[in-house]
Amino acid sequence: MRKNNDRTAAAEASAERPLYNRIAVLRAERGLSRQDLANGLGVNYQTVGYIERGEYNPSLELTFRLSELFGLPIEAIFSRQPFKPLSAELYARDRLSRDEGGEV
Repeated sequence: MRKNNDRTAAAEASAERPLYNRIAVLRAERGLSRQDLANGLGVNYQTVGYIERGEYNPSLELTFRLSELFGLPIEAIFSRQPFKPLSAELYARDRLSRDEGGEV
């Protein structure tokens, strides 16, 4: 019985702290369909959709496979905080560079 209570507590904690991701953006940048990404990861294409929408949290193994496939660190793909739009991040970086006298 204790095992079920542990699972329930873990599920509730996970629901309170969603896991955000940039998989759809990264997929689009690389011209990959959900099926293409799924094939590269060895999973069903529906799994990719569930992860992208935040309806399913990937296993640690799948998280590492995503990191390797995209060539990015895990924290560039997943976060506990919502990601800022990439355009806002690039604009802020360009603005900082201009303010410091650098070229863009």
